Amino acid sequence: MATYTRIETVLQMHENGIVPVFYHKDIEVCKQVLKACYDGGLRSFEFTNRGDYAHEVFGDLNKYAKAELDGMIMGVGSVLDAGTAALYLQLGADFIVSPIVSEEMAKVCNRRKVGWMPGCGSVTEIAYALELGAEVVKIFPGAQVGGPAFVKAVKGPLPWASIMPTGGVSPTEENLKTWFDAGVHCVGIGSKLFVKNSEGQYDYPTITETIKNALNLVKELRS
Repeated sequence: MATYTRIETVLQMHENGIVPVFYHKDIEVCKQVLKACYDGGLRSFEFTNRGDYAHEVFGDLNKYAKAELDGMIMGVGSVLDAGTAALYLQLGADFIVSPIVSEEMAKVCNRRKVGWMPGCGSVTEIAYALELGAEVVKIFPGAQVGGPAFVKAVKGPLPWASIMPTGGVSPTEENLKTWFDAGVHCVGIGSKLFVKNSEGQYDYPTITETIKNALNLVKELRS
């Protein structure tokens, strides 16, 4: 079962300001990437539900996190239906992220007091997701639905909405500033966090350093 409640998850996401989004079929690569994120200071991680047997990889990765990385909150993204959400909750997921709004998925997560973060692309969808109990709504794809300007516009009629864009976010000062100035709760970042070396392998020390720098940027932007 989940280790962290939805409120603990939401507060941690806000504190860091960045949620890494990652998938790999090799559990050992996933462990190294997760450790690099942890060493960089991140305390939440979104494993993407893609590829064959992704749930088995997550199950092993979550066991590793709970045993070795104290305080790491583990979630799953790209969840498209209630059955898949239930499967990952059985594997101990602390939060569920989806590119869509699904009432049935909301019910599954709400029963377990687990954070559910649905993908929205309009004010109507965001309002509906909040009505269904979403503490944080994901705008996806962030850049394509309108970017920071969309977030700022939404915060006009819905100032209480906690918004997490994924897609179109980079760990640079220029990019992060536009999102946080618009009023995001946090941002999701995928491949741009996970640097590779000249041989095409993940460069774990550089990933850690990239994350440290990005977290410092977020603190500065909020100060």
